Amino acid sequence: MDKVIKGRGAASNSEGRFETRRVCATDDGWYRDDEDAVAVETVLSADPSKSILVTNGSPDIPFEVSINPYKGCEHGCIYCYARPSHGYLNLSAGLDFESRIFYKPHAGELLDKALRAPGYQCRPIAIGANTDPYQPAERQLKVTRGLLEVARRFSQPVSIITKGALVERDVDILADMAKDNLASVAVSVTTLQDNIKRTLEPRAASPAARLRAIESLSSAGIPVSVMVAPVIPVITDHELEQILERCANAGARHAGYILLRLPYEVKDLFREWLENHEPLKAKHVMSIIQQCRGGKDYRARFGERMAGTGPFAKLLGVRFRAACRRYGLVRSRGESGGSALDTTQFRVPPAPGDQLGLFG
Repeated sequence: MDKVIKGRGAASNSEGRFETRRVCATDDGWYRDDEDAVAVETVLSADPSKSILVTNGSPDIPFEVSINPYKGCEHGCIYCYARPSHGYLNLSAGLDFESRIFYKPHAGELLDKALRAPGYQCRPIAIGANTDPYQPAERQLKVTRGLLEVARRFSQPVSIITKGALVERDVDILADMAKDNLASVAVSVTTLQDNIKRTLEPRAASPAARLRAIESLSSAGIPVSVMVAPVIPVITDHELEQILERCANAGARHAGYILLRLPYEVKDLFREWLENHEPLKAKHVMSIIQQCRGGKDYRARFGERMAGTGPFAKLLGVRFRAACRRYGLVRSRGESGGSALDTTQFRVPPAPGDQLGLFG
């Protein structure tokens, strides 16, 4: 069993796919007890990106444009499909991904510029499709809130994807936009068990906090969907119906689900997590995953990567549809969920210093 690092999802920090250096650990005879180990601290760095909008061409995802205020995510969800993206920064998909966080300090300005660009065509923007826009750093940095303030000025529709209860802080903006069908929120709920959540998603909001966030958002008139994502065979799949029921009771009106995905380095990190936290179930879990992925840990085919194939995946879909009918939830496709947002209200407001602004 590998050493479990308290407060982190990954137990290792192996090199990324694009790493130019290789480091091999050796025992030099100097023993250090685990009690003397230094905790892995979070390091925040400004990201120098000069653009903010990312376009998507995948038929499996129901949005065309997205914004990610952060690279890396301190929530530390061990299953996160975005972990391999840290390889492009010459960093590890393991501990680096959840402790080396890059934020976009000028995100609001970049969005303002993008929305004013000649020829810009308004389409709903998904915020947080890769990493969580309401991870811990957002509390002080307020990058996501800055993006919402810009979107409101332009009447630019946005959908939020999060498992962070901090989204409640921005209810004032989201509710104001939702009145004109310009905002929706999808809350990801993986498990209702605190003991599972603590190791699976160590720094994400508790299940109870996410349910309270759904209730708070819904009460404010903001359309809320629940994403049961990911569904992990043997570990969390038995909770599917209960999660949908609890979220519907809290005010969610749409629902979606995604079967666990294990691309690139994620498959090794997840196997490591299983050996550390669920060793007696590890082989069974991976056996079912491989049954759903054509005999492999992962198969990234369009049309099947979100739901998988085979008997287990088919039954999961049947259960999901039946539960949605039972609890009055509208089924939604992909990660953002929710109903269609209105793009017809988009307008470019006067920029600071515009002469027209003096007479508006």
